[in-house]
Amino acid sequence: MDLGLRDKVVIVTGAGAGIGEATAKLFAEEGSIVIVADLDEKNGRRVEEEIRSKGGKAEFYNLDVSVEREIEGMVKHVVRKYGTVDVLVNNAGIYAKGTVLEVTEEDFKRIIDVNVKGVLFCTKHVAAVMKERGKGVIVNVASEAGLVGIQGQVVYNLSKAAVISITKSCAVDLAPYGIRVNAVCPGTTYTPLVEKALSREKDPEAVRRKLESSRPMNRLGRPEEIAAAIVFLASDLPGYATGAVFSIDGGYTAW
Repeated sequence: MDLGLRDKVVIVTGAGAGIGEATAKLFAEEGSIVIVADLDEKNGRRVEEEIRSKGGKAEFYNLDVSVEREIEGMVKHVVRKYGTVDVLVNNAGIYAKGTVLEVTEEDFKRIIDVNVKGVLFCTKHVAAVMKERGKGVIVNVASEAGLVGIQGQVVYNLSKAAVISITKSCAVDLAPYGIRVNAVCPGTTYTPLVEKALSREKDPEAVRRKLESSRPMNRLGRPEEIAAAIVFLASDLPGYATGAVFSIDGGYTAW
């Protein structure tokens, strides 16, 4: 099925690993021009090179999404070089454990700066470009953690709930300009971020089995499965969808 994404200019933040990497590669397979935006230069350039080695179009851009001037600089660069931005995928995010009794101001600021501020200000600057053309699609990567109160990660939970709120608010604000804004809420997906979090546990395998058994499908998600939903939402096929929140969590939030 042709999703109509050939030669579309797509920015994917946090594209150096995990869901972002899988998403960037899938857009490239659809013929899109992919901006691989990431703070991690080594992994970002690796993804860029892997896409190009298969005949895809990609450019790495070193970006800290917590700094608005860097976001603004990236958008200006992309527009200057490629003429526009057709799709933005706000995927960059970080994680921290801790209950409300353990949370620190440092953790709060760090998580909010990346997971919330990054989404809001990337949307701000890209939407300004899309508004001029009267069309565009933004897909935000939230989480099952934004829908339910998962124990022991209060700041991460609230940051992803904020992403859902940003999605709905921006969908309403930007609909008059032909811009659609939707979110995906992945369940626990086996990415380098999750692998690193598991490695800190006393018994990583036991924790993994517990995560798997907490959902009807009895397994963790794969980055490619989340990427497929993002790319579909970015296409014109679900053209009447805006402000939607799509759970891809193995049934976790259905229980």
